[in-house]
Parts: sequence; C-alpha cells; structure tokens
Amino acid sequence: MVARPSRSAPRPLAPVPDAAGLRAVALAYLARFSATRAGVERMLARHIDRWVRRAVSSGMDEDDAARAVQPARGAIAGIVTDMEGLGAVDDARFSEFRARSLARAGRSRRMVAAHLGARGVDEATVSHAVEEALGPRDGEGQETELAAALVFARKRRAGPFVRPDADGAEVDRRYRRAMDAMARAGFTHDTARRALDMELGEAEDRIMRMRMA
Repeated sequence: MVARPSRSAPRPLAPVPDAAGLRAVALAYLARFSATRAGVERMLARHIDRWVRRAVSSGMDEDDAARAVQPARGAIAGIVTDMEGLGAVDDARFSEFRARSLARAGRSRRMVAAHLGARGVDEATVSHAVEEALGPRDGEGQETELAAALVFARKRRAGPFVRPDADGAEVDRRYRRAMDAMARAGFTHDTARRALDMELGEAEDRIMRMRMA
C-alpha cells in the first residue's frame, strides 16, 4: 500500500500587527495601486482582521485577539496621514484621474460621482474633481457627457453604432433598450437622444477628441 503524503503543518501565526508592520503593508500596497485615504484605511483594517481570524483559528481566545490588535487599529489613521504627507495618498488626484478614466469608459457624470463617493471621497473633493476632470456641468462638461454617452451607445451597438445589416425592427429595439439603459446609467434623456441620433462619423470624432483631451 502506498502511504499517503502527510499534510503540511499549519503556518505559524505571525506576530501581532503593529504600526511599523502596517506602515510597510501600506507602502507595499500603494506601490502597486492608486487608492483613496478611505481605501487604504479599509485595506489596513482587513489586514488586521485577517490576523485576528488566524489567531482565533490557532486557538487564541477571540477577546484576547481583539485586545491584542487594538494598538494597531489605533495606528491606522496616523499611518494614512503619513502616506498623504509622502504624496502616496491624494484623494483629489485619485478622483480626477478616476473621473477621466470612467468618462472615457462610458460612465455618466452622476455615476462617476457615485463611484468616487463609494470609495470614501468626501463630497467637496468629488465635486471639485469632477469639475476639473470633466469640465463645468453647464459648459465643457456637457460635451464630455455627450462623448461618454456615445461610448455607452457603442458598447450597446445602438444608435450610430448599430450593425449596418440590422433591419428596422432591430434598430428600433436597440434604440429603445439603449435609451432605458442610459437613463439607468445616469444620462439625461436629452443627452441619450443626442447620442443615439448622431451620425457615425461625428460620433467617432467626439469619442476620439474626449480620449485625446
């Protein structure tokens, strides 16, 4: 009989997280990813939570594990402030970059703002970043919003982007479905209609100009 290989021994529990260790975790994370202040805080909290779960599964009392990491939890805010001082965390810069990226991917102004808010960026920073990245709502921002709507329509293959061989019924069906989808995605009725009624050449030019801006 062939003996079964023995299971590997469980990984030993790492030391209790401390400020120095969390700082190293934050620096390693920010070397790979762009993140908001709130995002880094959540990442460090999850790192601590994982240690607590491993400690409990290793036999430590849950209350003892929770008490052991209290100093680390208290250090998170200061570590993130240090990251801001180093320029590694900048909510305004992150928000402007992400706003441009999302608009180019076909997201409406409203959805861009919601996306940033969900990542813990405060309302004033979101408002300023959207204005800077996409333009004023009553000016340049309207053109950016229209270009984003065109990207959305292109993904749906509707309006100017419908298949050349589509018959009238399919054209109408895709138009109606795109109008409904664009409303749910935060585009106004007027912006959606302008995008879907546009000629293909102009639509492609507008998308190109937005992506080159």
